[in-house]
Amino acid sequence: MQEAVRRHARTRAFAEAENVFSAVLSDPGVREARERVEAAETELGMELEGCLQPFQDRYDHAVAQGDADGLAGLCAGKHGRWGRICVLPEGHETSMEEPH
Repeated sequence: MQEAVRRHARTRAFAEAENVFSAVLSDPGVREARERVEAAETELGMELEGCLQPFQDRYDHAVAQGDADGLAGLCAGKHGRWGRICVLPEGHETSMEEPH
């Protein structure tokens, strides 16, 4: 019986949390803020595309070749959401503010 009560409470809590998240995300102010952030990220991405394209090309090449060693390489550079995985064999650019 206690397990059934726990499951019910957990299910209800998740449903309530989902309702709250939906309400917050549908707020006009939150939508406007999200749109402004996306626009700024797009603009910055377009500005950085030229200097960061070689990194993307190296990554794409490693993926196309199935270069697991290259894809599993670690370095001290910034890599954003990908942690410390890097496809650069040497010459890591650590002075850049942007991930490579």
